[in-house]
Amino acid sequence: MSTHRPVPSQGERRLQGLLGTSAHADDFYDRQVHPCLTPSMREFIGLQTMMFLSTSDARGHCDSTFRGGPPGFVTVVDDVTLAYPEYRGNGVMASAGNITENPFAGLLFMDFTRDHIGLHVNGQAHLVGDADMRAAHPLMPEDTAPGRRPEMWVRISVHEAYVHCSKHIPHLEPAFRPGRRSSERPKDGEYFTEQAAVPSGSFGKA
Repeated sequence: MSTHRPVPSQGERRLQGLLGTSAHADDFYDRQVHPCLTPSMREFIGLQTMMFLSTSDARGHCDSTFRGGPPGFVTVVDDVTLAYPEYRGNGVMASAGNITENPFAGLLFMDFTRDHIGLHVNGQAHLVGDADMRAAHPLMPEDTAPGRRPEMWVRISVHEAYVHCSKHIPHLEPAFRPGRRSSERPKDGEYFTEQAAVPSGSFGKA
């Protein structure tokens, strides 16, 4: 497990100094930014049916996109590795093409319906063929999208993961709402920390 402290960008530091938020930012880095996925993060990701993906090419030109699938379509391989499948789509390959030029990627998981919380995962992405992925990780799921076979997988080596607090996250109503009562939900600042008393299966697993 990696234990390195997150390294903020020079731009972050300059603006924190200008706006007088350095102490507040240091507290966030120390308490909320993790170099690996905590157990509650891993469980949370395994229940999500959508994510937002950001990539950029070698020039720094950015692209953002949406990925969706059944719960667990983003596979938690271990506490520093995620993987999600790429299927045949419109053939543009914008995200995958960017990754071949610039491997850094940002993933944002948002829970709009149960606990109204988000999770940022930033890391380095690599394209891996389906056969190679399954050879390296034999327990990869077979049917992340029933009837479809991945053309490749995107494997993410996690550099940092941190909470996106619930303020301004819209509350959407799912067709089916399993899970715990809102009174049992951890506070934003404790949601993805080791100190949070979040029992296994408490994220609304059916």
